[in-house]
Amino acid sequence: TVHRDLFGTGRLVSAAELSLGPAACRHSRLDPSQKTVTFSAGLHECGSTVQVTPDSLIYRTLLSYDPSPGSNPAIVRSDPAVIPIECHYPRRDNVSSGSIRPTWAPFNSALASQEKLLFSLRLMNEDWSSERDLSAFRLGDVLNIQAEVGAHSHVPLRLFVDSCVASLGPGAGSEPHYAIIDFNGCLVDGRSDATSSAFVTPRPRQDMLRFQIDAFRFAGDPRSLIYITCHLKVTPAEQSPDALNKACSFSKARNTWAPVEGTRDICSCCELGNCGQRGPRPA
Repeated sequence: TVHRDLFGTGRLVSAAELSLGPAACRHSRLDPSQKTVTFSAGLHECGSTVQVTPDSLIYRTLLSYDPSPGSNPAIVRSDPAVIPIECHYPRRDNVSSGSIRPTWAPFNSALASQEKLLFSLRLMNEDWSSERDLSAFRLGDVLNIQAEVGAHSHVPLRLFVDSCVASLGPGAGSEPHYAIIDFNGCLVDGRSDATSSAFVTPRPRQDMLRFQIDAFRFAGDPRSLIYITCHLKVTPAEQSPDALNKACSFSKARNTWAPVEGTRDICSCCELGNCGQRGPRPA
């Protein structure tokens, strides 16, 4: 029996979007009052498998959720999910007693790849110990910006800042605008004259990245409120940085680009202004 609030969000899934086992058996009963869907199938039916261990008989099957497209096929509001189910029966007990119940594999593990990641971008104080109380800066000041991602049960992740755009209005598409980070992780503001903007190395953690930029304003415009819109992304921590996943700063002393981690060649495209595939628009 499956509760139609499958994800615990309050949104009820359709019974037609649920099936049991590789054979995709359909439900046998729908209870609108309890908001449940019931499947009735033998342990050996619907494509289930059996494993015999010294102590147990283990039957395994899958509950599949395959959402149908909504009224607007251009957007999706739910991802498919596959939930493993195991029924354990002790070989040395009376299996007709009716007291043995199947156990569900942890739902978290089945949906680990779909976990929502919590990204944050904050202005920090001078020693990075806490968030800055004041957001006002003067020309000559340095902005300490900390990007971070939180994932409770996810595999280890490495965070990157794909792009950052400054503008006088909300959204990266506002005019005028100025690119601070571009080309999949090149801190291009550090290439400008009279600036020391750069990523902070080494990282505090793989899921955190810090960078500093010199305060600026837009020439010829009296407005002092500046919006900074960044696109953050993650890769598995074990994956080596490359031209599309990197954090590169320009060193004026050495007249070259250098990465926070990885080999120097991944930053060579920063000078060319083209690092291959462009990431999604900042959001």
